[in-house]
Formats: sequence, C-alpha cells, structure tokens
Amino acid sequence: MIGFIGAGAMGSAIMQGAMSKGHSDIVFAEANEERARALTEETGARHATNIEVVQEASVVILAVKPNVIGSVLDEIASAAGSTVLVSIAAGTTIETLAAHLEPGQPIVRVMPNVAAQIGQSMSALCPNDHVSADQLAEVQEVFDAVGQTEILAEKDFATFAAIAGCSPAFTFEYIDAMARAAVANGLPKAQSVRIATQAVVGAASLVQERAETPANLADLVQSPGGTTVAGVVALEEAGFGRATVKGVQAAIDRDIALQGN
Repeated sequence: MIGFIGAGAMGSAIMQGAMSKGHSDIVFAEANEERARALTEETGARHATNIEVVQEASVVILAVKPNVIGSVLDEIASAAGSTVLVSIAAGTTIETLAAHLEPGQPIVRVMPNVAAQIGQSMSALCPNDHVSADQLAEVQEVFDAVGQTEILAEKDFATFAAIAGCSPAFTFEYIDAMARAAVANGLPKAQSVRIATQAVVGAASLVQERAETPANLADLVQSPGGTTVAGVVALEEAGFGRATVKGVQAAIDRDIALQGN
C-alpha cells in the first residue's frame, strides 16, 4: 500500500500518477477537508489520519511544505516502524529528517519538478542506508509513474535542483522570448507561443531519442551560410550560453546558501 501525507498540487499529482499505473491501494491524509473530500470522490483513495497512513502503508510520500515537515515527522515518528518515509520537501536534508525520527528509519529524499502535474517530471532520489534495494525500487516505481527518475547522491541535489527544478522557469522564459520576437514580426502572441512550445518539445524529444549529443544535433540543423547558423552566432554573441551557465550556477549557489542557514 502507498500512503500520502499531504495532497496538494504535487501530492495529488503523484497520487494520480501512481493510480494510473495500477497502484489502486492508496491511503492519504490531508488537513484541508474540502480537498480531501474532492480527492476521495475523484480517485476512490481512502482518507485517514497521519498516524493511520504510516501504520498501514509500506511507503509514505510526505508531500508537505518544508516549514511543517518537522512537526509532521514528530507526530508520526513512534508509529512509522519500518515504513519507508519519502520526503519531497525542498531543501530538507536526510540528516534533518532523521533527527525527528527513530534510529534506523528508512528515508528517501526525492526532488520532483513541476511537470509531475502532467506526468513529465524529472525526479532525483536519494535513500539513506536503512532503505533496502526492494524498498528503493518501490519508491522509484511510484515516481516513474509521473516522469523519469535518477538516483543521486545528496551532495548533488543542489545541481539537480538547478537543471531540473529551476530550469522549467528558464524554459518558460525562453519560449516567451521566442514568441515575443515572432510578435515583433507580425504573428499573434497565442499562435507564436504554440509554435515555439511545440518546437521546444520536438527538440527535447530528439535529444531523448537520438544517440547523439545536443551539440551534434545542433550542428545538423546549421547549413553553411544559412538562417539557423546566423541565429546561433547571434545568440553566442549575445552571451546565450554564458547566460545559461550563469543562471544555473546562481541557482546552485543559492540552494547551497539556503541549506547553510
């Protein structure tokens, strides 16, 4: 059985993704009664208390905000037993989580991204030493239901957060900038956004499906003296690559600074 404590946007997205992949035995706790009632009616999942969730489920997704996860862990610590507790609380380390729990508690820290809401997340998973291979596989299966997963060392989470958690915002800005350029040349904004969005989706899909690097694929599109190479040269002159690297580094640095506070 899979359990959830917290069923907001991210928690409910993961829950519904798991159910779409055949995980029908789900129990959840949600403080907002209206939201809990609506989710029960929509999915058939059973609503319960936090304690009941950890007592009944083998894996529990803690989909609550970082500012309340400590109090939730304090509440469930004595009841959790061998249940695998999976935290998606941003910036909350395994060491911090473990400090609220009994010694030996299996914990997996997971960082999904906003695209989990449409089944296209990129999620990083990091287990502590008390998580078995079978338990980790069960957790990974849940998050594979809402996208793709990578097992990472916790020290790499800041980098992951920048290129997977922050990058959707970078990509939204890129799409909007392309659309604005098209508007400047006479296309309607809504149409420009649709065109630019599909172009980005198609390019990303090519990277996933072809056994070539993004740089090699870019070379394939650039005919000598053509429009694409002219655009790429202009982007390079404007610092496109450097700006991207700086943006990623700024996000990494900020994440590390926040963890130090």
